[in-house]
Amino acid sequence: MLALRAFAILRQDVSLQKIRKALATLKRFGEVEHLSSYSLVAEGDSIVLVGDPNDDHATDLVKHPGQRVIATMADILQEFAPRAGVVVPHLLRPKQHVSVDPETQGGQPVITGTRVPFDAVAELVEDGIPPEKIADYYPGVTAEAARDAVSFALYVDSYSPGPRAV
Repeated sequence: MLALRAFAILRQDVSLQKIRKALATLKRFGEVEHLSSYSLVAEGDSIVLVGDPNDDHATDLVKHPGQRVIATMADILQEFAPRAGVVVPHLLRPKQHVSVDPETQGGQPVITGTRVPFDAVAELVEDGIPPEKIADYYPGVTAEAARDAVSFALYVDSYSPGPRAV
């Protein structure tokens, strides 16, 4: 998933052809790890490979392959807007009361501070339970958290091909 998000972020600033060239350069340099293990950053009209987080240098992969450049690190977990009117939420904190932790529920989004899946709460609200009454079913879930769960479910459903299955 991290590799896909990285590509979506890179795609905002550079063409698919440049992304392909950067990958080919990585391969030519003998870099064969999973793509999520690399930090790739769009820098002007090129893509750079950022190395050690304590090192402010990076290696150009497209415009001048192999040349070291100075680059700033982009955090691929952050919220970003790939095009007008579309906002991709923060990967680990998509809503104030919805979060993702690989160690909780296998990385499925949950109500922050609980193990309650966001979609279980959203389905209760969709079934007519007011957000203020969700705590009757899940004591750790506030009305605000229930509203965030519904909002996030609507966001997720906007990328689904069909209606939400209940």
